[in-house]
Amino acid sequence: MGIKDLILKEIDKVPEQHLSEVLDFIRSFDEGMALKDNLGSAIASETSLKKDWLRPEEDRAWKDL
Repeated sequence: MGIKDLILKEIDKVPEQHLSEVLDFIRSFDEGMALKDNLGSAIASETSLKKDWLRPEEDRAWKDL
């Protein structure tokens, strides 16, 4: 029996009124993965954009904000 089968077997034991919580928990994994992907992209972008951000012209443009 695989892990998916074990999970489904356990879900069958969960009372109906708690299944929405189980569903929310499962969906939170997808959201967490999306967040990790976005964070990775942001970190990668920082390296390439840093050369533009760390210029005196940028400092002058943002100093009054």
